Amino acid sequence: MVEHSIWHSRSQRGGYVPSEEERAARPPAQHPLVRRHPGSGRKSLFVASHPCHIVGWPREAGRALLESMAFATLARFVYAHKWRVGDLAIWDNRCTLHRASPFSSDEHRRELHRTTIIDTQSETAIV
Repeated sequence: MVEHSIWHSRSQRGGYVPSEEERAARPPAQHPLVRRHPGSGRKSLFVASHPCHIVGWPREAGRALLESMAFATLARFVYAHKWRVGDLAIWDNRCTLHRASPFSSDEHRRELHRTTIIDTQSETAIV
């Protein structure tokens, strides 16, 4: 299990320290490090910028393992979409790292809509 905290990821940028009220409003959550997709059965890492440590591990060892997973963002694993008018991008949040790319808001309009589909099968952690 990995503890995820928005405050950990924000601290990586430096400077901002959240108040106790903010920490209470957005507490850390625990998620499995590896999950199995209920439809395909394929394994995926549940990482991004929020994991702060592995539960039950010495902090330094857990951080080292989490940081070693940066290989998941190597160019050979990254799809960067070249947007054209009328494009639609769909991904499965259960097994995809994603983020917005910089763009010129003076020249282009970005319109985002989120649709969530409730899966009737539960997600299973790899233990």
